[in-house]
Amino acid sequence: MGKIHSKTLQDLEFPTVLEQLTGFCVTEMGKTAALKILPFRTEEEILNALGKTSEYLASFENENRIPNHGFESISEYLKLLKIENTTLEVSAFKRINALCSLIQEHHLFFKKFQEYYPLMAERALWEEPNTEIPKTLGKVLDRFGEIKDKASPALWSIRQQIQEVRVKINQSFAMALGQCQSQDLLDEIRESVIDNRRVLAVKAMYRKRVKGTAMGTSKTGSIVYIEPEACRQQTSRLSNLEFDEREEIRRILKELTDFVRPFGAQLQAYQVYFTETDLTAAKAKYGMEMNALLPKINKQKELYLRDAYHPLLYLSNKRKREKTYPQTIELHPENRIIVISGPNAGGKSITLKTIGLLQVMLQSGMLIPVHERSSVCLFGKVMTDIGDNQSIENHLSTYSYRLKNMNYFLRQCDKNTLFLIDEFGTGSDPELGGALAETFLEMFYDKQAYGVITTHYSNLKMLADELPFATNANMIFDSRTLEPTFQLVLGQAGSSFTFEVAQKNGIPYSLINKAKKKIERGKVRFDATIAKLQKERSKMEKTGKTLQQEEVKAREEAQKLEKLNDRIKTKLENYQELYDTNQRMIYLGTKLNDAAEKYFLDKKKRPLISELLRIVEVENSKRKKTTAKEVRQKKAKKEVVNQEVLKEIKVVREKKKEAKKKAVIQEKNKPKPILRIGDRVRLTDGKAVGTLEKIEKNKALINYGLFTTSAPLDQLELVQAMKGKS
Repeated sequence: MGKIHSKTLQDLEFPTVLEQLTGFCVTEMGKTAALKILPFRTEEEILNALGKTSEYLASFENENRIPNHGFESISEYLKLLKIENTTLEVSAFKRINALCSLIQEHHLFFKKFQEYYPLMAERALWEEPNTEIPKTLGKVLDRFGEIKDKASPALWSIRQQIQEVRVKINQSFAMALGQCQSQDLLDEIRESVIDNRRVLAVKAMYRKRVKGTAMGTSKTGSIVYIEPEACRQQTSRLSNLEFDEREEIRRILKELTDFVRPFGAQLQAYQVYFTETDLTAAKAKYGMEMNALLPKINKQKELYLRDAYHPLLYLSNKRKREKTYPQTIELHPENRIIVISGPNAGGKSITLKTIGLLQVMLQSGMLIPVHERSSVCLFGKVMTDIGDNQSIENHLSTYSYRLKNMNYFLRQCDKNTLFLIDEFGTGSDPELGGALAETFLEMFYDKQAYGVITTHYSNLKMLADELPFATNANMIFDSRTLEPTFQLVLGQAGSSFTFEVAQKNGIPYSLINKAKKKIERGKVRFDATIAKLQKERSKMEKTGKTLQQEEVKAREEAQKLEKLNDRIKTKLENYQELYDTNQRMIYLGTKLNDAAEKYFLDKKKRPLISELLRIVEVENSKRKKTTAKEVRQKKAKKEVVNQEVLKEIKVVREKKKEAKKKAVIQEKNKPKPILRIGDRVRLTDGKAVGTLEKIEKNKALINYGLFTTSAPLDQLELVQAMKGKS
């Protein structure tokens, strides 16, 4: 991979992407490093960075979340460690200890979850945790980062003596305070603290009656602050002990500094690791913000960006809640160069920038907002000529600068190059500039470079149509309103709609007609033909979409009708069967009634029994004899029907449960009315309505007429408020 020029990164607004990326970093070193990100130089580095970013993004969706990587920089302390006889402060050791503990936490985590995060684990396991530093610092520092009393025997002894002296000072002071207070020599505040010493607040008129050293007076002069004589000697001893304590702490910190000094390089490596991790995490969070992913990386020199979004435009529109139009574009060995044409403000430049920016981001280890079925390749060089490139410093016009740029492109481009040129060939005489641009395009083509250009020149459109491995493309415009649709279509050149746009903007038709006469008739016809084709294509696409929608609707309606027909047919069969059964029952009932009536008249049993047997035999002769197999099939069919019915019942019950839950939630979220005495209320799970007579401690007394009862207020609902109150 070659180096991508800084001008290309500026053209594609890559620095703006990096500024947005810093917002997702949690460390200052990470933010600084994010602004310095450049595309990687080797394929191995690119794939490794992309893999780690993808792994970190995946960690947001599982339970094995990667540990926190935030740390405070120790760079200044590492510089001091390189200087002999320097001593670090307690705060420095606190940060160093935290850094060593953090690396140990990461080491243990990635050792455990190496299968989930193979690339990140490989990088983390490079750094061997330093257990000596936390162990040694743990003997000296407590969990709050303060020096322990037992950091050394001498410090322990000094602090014990300090404690004893302070106790004696407090006792002496308390005694002096009690004596002065009993004699009414003190002000209302009684005591204060000056220079870390407790002093008595003595009324100015009694200052000579109190033995001790005056430490100051109040602003009004009514109070004199005196340190009692009994405390002064102990205070002097305390100052000496505190000096000894500071000296001992300095000696301990000097020993710790000398101990940590040899590990300076390892501590720097820890910082580098966590800075890299911060960048990876920031890239993953940035990717999640714009629904980015890692597309398939191929080695066949195929670039297929499906539903690709411009990252900056997507995030800007996301904040504004506006729609962003995606683009789909494809470059491969048999379609290496695309010439995009069409009116201005149709999205040609955005399409160009989208392709370039996504490629640069990908080669910098960042995920890109495209469809998951997209496939990309890596380019050794990405070269751009976008926007107004007038060079004031070198006194070059726009066209001179572009010619200089083209010369650089021609010298540098090869089969591993992606070039992106906006408004190719403009800035000079259309005839001569177009011819030169055509020659440049042929040279790029011969060098097998990949590229996308935008142009209004007809000769470039014709050349793209003639070259086997190049193609035209256009940004579709609504033929009726001439409004852009921001949709790229490959395979056809686009008209500039010069005269149509002019007419839409109020230019008189007579002037437009006069302008048409001033140019070659062939050019007008060529542009008009392209415009006509473009309009026809637009109409065909709309018609196709409409027909497709109608087809889908018709298919859905046919399926609905078929289902309805089956249901009606089944119902009719069931009704017919029911009708036949009912008719047979009526017939049997009539026969039995006649036999019963005959028996009622003559009381003869034998004719009755013979008649009943005859009826039964006739009915049995009508019944079909079924085999065991048919019985099983009928039974199985019945079971299937029963199962379907049970499934439907289950679905209905689930829907009822959900509806009930929603109703309960709505009821809970519903603001409860303020109940007052005299309101008509009822219990939430009851129907009886009563009158609220008394409210006491979240309980209410309700009168139902024949009886009264008490209930919690939160179990009542208002039926009717007392008249006169709202």
